[in-house]
Amino acid sequence: MNQSEREFFPVAGVRLGAAAAGIRYQNRNDLVVIEMEQGGNCAALFTRNSFCAAPVVLARRHLEAARPRYLLINSGNANAGTGAQGMHDALESCRALAALRGCRPEQVLPFSTGVIGEPLPVERLAVALPDALSALSERGWALAATAIMTTDTRPKLVSRVFEFEGARFTITGMAKGSGMIRPDMATMLAYIATDLKVDSALLQGCLKDAADLSFNAITVDGDTSTNDALVLIASGHADCKPLLSREEALFSTFSEALTSVCMALARSIVKDGEGATKLVEILVEGATGEGEAREVAYTVAHSPLVKTALFASDPNWGRILAAVGRADLPQLDIDRVELWLGDVCIVRDGGRAEGYTEAAGQAVMDRDEILIRVRLGRGDATARILTCDLSYDYVKINADYRS
Repeated sequence: MNQSEREFFPVAGVRLGAAAAGIRYQNRNDLVVIEMEQGGNCAALFTRNSFCAAPVVLARRHLEAARPRYLLINSGNANAGTGAQGMHDALESCRALAALRGCRPEQVLPFSTGVIGEPLPVERLAVALPDALSALSERGWALAATAIMTTDTRPKLVSRVFEFEGARFTITGMAKGSGMIRPDMATMLAYIATDLKVDSALLQGCLKDAADLSFNAITVDGDTSTNDALVLIASGHADCKPLLSREEALFSTFSEALTSVCMALARSIVKDGEGATKLVEILVEGATGEGEAREVAYTVAHSPLVKTALFASDPNWGRILAAVGRADLPQLDIDRVELWLGDVCIVRDGGRAEGYTEAAGQAVMDRDEILIRVRLGRGDATARILTCDLSYDYVKINADYRS
């Protein structure tokens, strides 16, 4: 599998264009149009936050009503918490694009990200649409990845080229997300495309499988957004038979490549977490079930005391131990629990591991990327999530967000 984090591979049948609408940000692109040629399929996952934004509600409806041709994305304004006016504005945005391209409004999926509770300036969006459409290009990924950013410090773009029986296929994806990150689906927008032709139901299943291992296994601050969306486009331009079932030999190759792209994008979101200085992997082993393992992992990841110790590079392992203990595991035998920082065992047999030294723990905590491993000794299930530390800058970024 060929891969690159610095370059991207265009996906035949998918074009992207960006323009400056001045929705919130000045002197930068903040509007993106993604065009899918007819004949392709599209799958999507959305936030599980009950207070979901107007574009999320409308995109779900449009997916049920028609096969999408266009994705319309704006940054700077979430169009969330905007009531009936928000639904009207989201629909008007779709209508404006549909009128310019001669398609039905239901063939446009709207997406928004930014400040919650403010009306979407549809008139600015509509004025900028012709510029975004004139910029449509299969090589528009880099500009689009920058245009969808909010508090992100850098664009997130990943490509993979994979081979099967002598044929080459492409998967390229972009994402935005930096804060308000917690699964189902993190405060993120992510758009991935492949030139394969894939059955629509199978495409949806592939997307869910990949998301569970990637975007639904990250957290920055424990907050789930109102606008989260993940879209997978299969343009069908590759010269091969359609992928119709999981039993086909091509399926595992495609699934592996898709998961690789999703995991790389998810990792880039956590690395760019608001104010983050460390990327932290939490691995929980020996649980009675995956749910139990994830509960422990997230309890550790969401502990402010653990996260601030990580920022300080302080091997204060008592904070990790306390978080594991309050994860509400029935009949937890603390004598069987082991805690590790990287390859350094810090807790065993109910207390500090024999031979552990503060210097050894400090050496691990000084790294930019840290592994925290928890062995529960209760079963065979595991869970792995990515998180980051909690710094002064996280507070500053979010305190100043609307100013």
